[in-house]
This record gives sequence, structure tokens and C-alpha cells, in this order.
Amino acid sequence: MIDLARKRIVVTGGGGFLGRHVVAALEGRGCGGIVVPRRARYDLTREAEVKRLYEDARPEIVIHLAAVVGGIGANREHPGEFFYKNLIMGTTLMEEARLRGIGKFLAVGTICAYPKFTPVPFREDDLWSGYPEETNAPYGLAKKMLLVQAQAYREQYGFNAIFVLPTNLYGPGDNFDPASSHVIPALIRKCLEAQERGDDHIEVWGTGTATREFLYVSDCAEGIVAALERFDGPEPVNLGSGEEISIGDLILLIADVTGFTGQIRFDHSKPDGQPRRKLDTSRAQRLFGWHSTTDFPTGLRATVDWYREARQAERPMYTPATA
Repeated sequence: MIDLARKRIVVTGGGGFLGRHVVAALEGRGCGGIVVPRRARYDLTREAEVKRLYEDARPEIVIHLAAVVGGIGANREHPGEFFYKNLIMGTTLMEEARLRGIGKFLAVGTICAYPKFTPVPFREDDLWSGYPEETNAPYGLAKKMLLVQAQAYREQYGFNAIFVLPTNLYGPGDNFDPASSHVIPALIRKCLEAQERGDDHIEVWGTGTATREFLYVSDCAEGIVAALERFDGPEPVNLGSGEEISIGDLILLIADVTGFTGQIRFDHSKPDGQPRRKLDTSRAQRLFGWHSTTDFPTGLRATVDWYREARQAERPMYTPATA
């Protein structure tokens, strides 16, 4: 087990939604040597700036969270950008880490890497059984290449790179920007704004039949740090809650928590995305003793409460993952 308190750690994306919680989990273990590179100072899509980051920070461990991300709409509008920027960031960061002899590299993938029709629950061995859901395939494949790179580098160079696959995240501090938010913050915002305007209905993309699994962000952060401390293998590892909910049931739950009483209309002309998502998380439990601890209603209420306060205080609604 690694004593993280004694390590210098770079957390890319450490100013973002998940990143802030990962940094907090590291600090909770006594880590004082944490470096969070900011996008204004280091453009991680450029090799020279990745080199400069490593020269400035001199890390012993790298946690790569930074990503260009968004919901179905953003993925459909920017497939080339999402593919290139995510691919080049990860590839360059890991190669430079290898060249510099950095002791451990943790790469965070995405559930979008799984094939469109993966058997449920998703098991890590099914990652290569088909092509990802089309609306987010460029993003998912770019992130999955980090797994290929990590395994290849471990085999040829003995480089200690590990790869985890979180399911859809939610929680306080999430991205509520309507142009790039994921489904939970998007629906929370729709419900609250409809209430404020006095609207009698909201529209929701798709049919409502697709299912998703959601993981509370601080639980995910604990899973990442647990993997960093206790896991050193080549296998990809799922991080999830094991709970599956349809989008139709999700919006009913969000409407109840937010107090929205209007009609919910589903726009069948818009895509559902992947038909079902639910992870098998037994590998994480077996390999490094992690499982989620926050039940979904509790986490959802905490997220709504945070957003209400953020709106009232006129604080920033989100921080991009690449900050």
C-alpha cells in the first residue's frame, strides 16, 4: 500500500467537478504535495506544456482526470474535438510520465467506452465486445486508448499505469451549464427554472426508457484514491453504485425532490443514447476493497440543495473538467 502523504502528486483536472473531490480525499490522507495544473497555465493538449508541467511539479504520481466532456448534445456537436483533445492529453501525459520514470499513473476512463449493447451488468471483460454507442463513441474510444496505452507500457516497460472506469457521476459542484451538462444537473435545472417561470410542463430528450447508473462524486473520489493506494494491476476496474434507474423514473424523482408539479413530455425525436447502463463493481471490491456508500435519494437531495444555494448566492454553476 502506498503512503500517499509522502508523495508529490499531480492531479490533472483537479479544479473540476470530480477533481476537487479527489483532491479533498487526498488531503484527508495527509497529502500536502498536491499540484493541480490550471488550463490557463498549462495546455495539456500540447507536448511542450506537458513537459513544462512535469519539470515544474516533479511529481512521483499522476492522476489524470482532465477531460473535454459533455452530454449527448455536446458529444454530437463536437465529436472531432472530443476525440482529439482527450486522446492527445492522455497519450502525451502518460508517455512523458514513462520517460521521466514517474512511479505511478492513474488514468480515469469512462463508461462511454463500453459497447452499445453490452450485457447488463457491464463487466470489464466486455469492453472489447462491440462498438460504443454512436453519439459518444469518439469520446469513449479516445478515453479507452488510455487503457491500451497503460497495458502496453506495463508489458514493454514495466510502467505502473492503472485504469478505472467510473459510471455517470453526480453531486454537489456538478456542471449545470445547459450547453454541456449531463442528465441529472440538466433535469434539476429544467425543473427549478420551470418552477420559477410558472411553466406547466418540461421537455425531456428521448423516450424515458433508457437506463443509467449514477455514482455520487465523493464515493468515486474515494474509489480512485483507494485504487491508487492498493491496486497495481493491468486490469480495467469499474467504479459504480450498482443501482440502475430509467430516465423516466429519474425525472419523476427529480421533479419530486425539486417540487416541480407540471407535466413531463418526452421528445421522441431526440436520442436516448445507450439503451442500458449498469456496472458490475465486484472487481473493485475484490482488488482494493472499495464500494459506494451513498444511496441515490440521499445523494440526489444533496445535489439539489447545493444547486439551490449556488443559484441564490450567484456562485459559479460549474468548473470545466479541464480547469
